[in-house]
Amino acid sequence: MQPRTTPIPRHELEPVRSFPLRSHRRTDAKPVQLLPRVGIFRVLVCRPTHSLGNTLLLTPLLQEIEATYPGAEIDIVSRTPVASEIFGRFASVRRIFILPARPVHRFGRLIRILARIRETRYDLVIDPEPRSRTGRALLGLAKGRCKVGFQRGRTGVLTHPVAMSATVRHSGHRPVDLLRRAVGATVSMPFPALDIGLSPAERDSGRLILSRLLDSSGINQGKGVIGVFANATGNKLLPGGWWLTFLATLAARYPEHRIVEIVPAFGRSMLGSRYPTYYSSDVRRLAAMLSALTTFISADCGIMHLACAAGVPVTGIFSTTDSEEWGPYGPLDRAMDARGLPPAALAQQVVVPRC
Repeated sequence: MQPRTTPIPRHELEPVRSFPLRSHRRTDAKPVQLLPRVGIFRVLVCRPTHSLGNTLLLTPLLQEIEATYPGAEIDIVSRTPVASEIFGRFASVRRIFILPARPVHRFGRLIRILARIRETRYDLVIDPEPRSRTGRALLGLAKGRCKVGFQRGRTGVLTHPVAMSATVRHSGHRPVDLLRRAVGATVSMPFPALDIGLSPAERDSGRLILSRLLDSSGINQGKGVIGVFANATGNKLLPGGWWLTFLATLAARYPEHRIVEIVPAFGRSMLGSRYPTYYSSDVRRLAAMLSALTTFISADCGIMHLACAAGVPVTGIFSTTDSEEWGPYGPLDRAMDARGLPPAALAQQVVVPRC
């Protein structure tokens, strides 16, 4: 993936949510008709999610599209306001349509965006999420010669329905597997990693931010820095006391490493400011800082996936959700199951990479 040389113009950004899960029968069947390998130049990806994590999990698909159709342009339908920051460094991305979070209250704006989507006759339209009714509706609305998505019941508007694989379970892998099966490619190849294309300058900036943070706290970097994000949504949130016990054990195991806390978007430390804290509302600036860490630890959340996309080794702590579907994946990433295990015992299993 190569960075864009110019930012996406504001007039090409339009300031679109997930729907209830459905069960699907899984097979490994390929579509009856394969996608053409040539003649695909205009691609539309329909992934109208507001979630940071789900948005980041789309980046492997964009890399796969670029590898499969290197001469194509990609338009994306999203709902998160930070979509341009996440996708804007992909050289192939042309337009990002951002649907309003509350379409009922901004119906006129929604209609204008949908009309803009209909203006282009796409060669390929992809609905990469099997559980999103909105994504399938957008695929049906768009003008497209080839329309690809997971088969569920009647194929409907799909020209190339693909059955879900019984062996591919991760939410970042499934869209890639969808495209590979649709074109008849080798499905056993390694999956692209999450990536937002941080530039060398951004990574240098992240190292400077981290150095200044530690200097202002009166501590040196030691042998490495462990970043911690102690927030999560719903029942994925672990109590503050749990984290303090976990980190005390971790600090005793790695006394020459420093711990810094990443502060949530609402701007309050989850650990009583016991450790040096860093806050940024800018996704790319936060990712740059994360890239400078030795390792990053959090529960299942969007910031965990952002750390993966920044290239830092990640340990994800799972207490309710399925790590096979949502866990960090990469050569140095690891998912840990916290169910039924005291925080001190879990901390004993954490491996901090050597600098």
